Amino acid sequence: MKPNDENAKLPLQERPFRILIISASARRQYNCPGVDSKSRTLMLKMAESLPLEWEIDYEDLGNVYARERIQSCNACVSTSMALCVYPCNCYEKNSKKEPDLMWNLDLYARLDMADAWAIIGPINWYSCSSNLKLMFDRLVCMNGGNPDEKTIDHKNPEKAMALEHTEEWKELSVNHLEGRTAAFFCYGDDGGDEFGADGRPKLLEHKSYFNPEEEPFENDRLAYQPLVWQCRYGGVEVPDHLWTYQLIGKDKKYSETQAEDMVQEDGFMSAFETWVKEFENFVRKKGKVPPGKYRAFGYEPPKHIWANVQDGLRYFKMMIGKPPKGSSPRAQQELDLNKDATWHTKKGEGEKLRDHD
Repeated sequence: MKPNDENAKLPLQERPFRILIISASARRQYNCPGVDSKSRTLMLKMAESLPLEWEIDYEDLGNVYARERIQSCNACVSTSMALCVYPCNCYEKNSKKEPDLMWNLDLYARLDMADAWAIIGPINWYSCSSNLKLMFDRLVCMNGGNPDEKTIDHKNPEKAMALEHTEEWKELSVNHLEGRTAAFFCYGDDGGDEFGADGRPKLLEHKSYFNPEEEPFENDRLAYQPLVWQCRYGGVEVPDHLWTYQLIGKDKKYSETQAEDMVQEDGFMSAFETWVKEFENFVRKKGKVPPGKYRAFGYEPPKHIWANVQDGLRYFKMMIGKPPKGSSPRAQQELDLNKDATWHTKKGEGEKLRDHD
């Protein structure tokens, strides 16, 4: 059945199972590919196959013309784990300056409400799609992120670095989505018809640059390995049999392996249906997952007008070469490490190198 977000307020025993299915391909017919993806077709088929009494939520991460994209992670964790807020406060819903699909699609809350995630996507250049990688990068906050931005005045690096060394931080830092299940169905074409008999790309002139014996992955499911281990790192269970890869389109032109072709491939579709059934059986047997201590569902970001003013002052001080005393930027400046005092913060380094005095 369709998802009812109000059910997330119910006691565990009273609410239905809830599943979130993600189509991870970048392709949509409403952008320059002009065609919807295979993963979208599989997402919809899975949604139709799961029990009628379960709430089935799903989302397509494909690029739609003029629609916002998932913004990249700013790597706050590398400054301090306490600076990485859960759910992410680097961006916000309905922002005009930095519109973010992750927030505008309420993905943090929807991942929180689900007992299990089913992620379906292609292999692009020995990895997952850039959109799926962006989503998982933005989920770093689920692994111990700060659930209370007031403890760091919204985004104060110095306060976050200090908080990280306190007893209070030990209570705040938890795996926020621990206990859930994630399953991965990835597919690929082994380069379609681009490879020659020697195992090298046909168009390649410098044959010695590409050694087929050194090509990564004995099992192509390993292209999704970073995502699987990020889940496991944060306490999200990825059963080995629910992390799978299927080949489709080998030795064919890409135009010959569209969704309408895929559904005629009995072996491929049978493997997908088996994965869906095994997913259903595993989730049902495991049972519903209790919510975490700090939830993205129902989260209302606090106002931070004064914090924004303070951030602006800090920003200005760094622009004029006077970072806050005792801060990491001050230490780096004194050691002549960053060379980042500038009135033109948006100017690229290449542009600066080409400036003429």
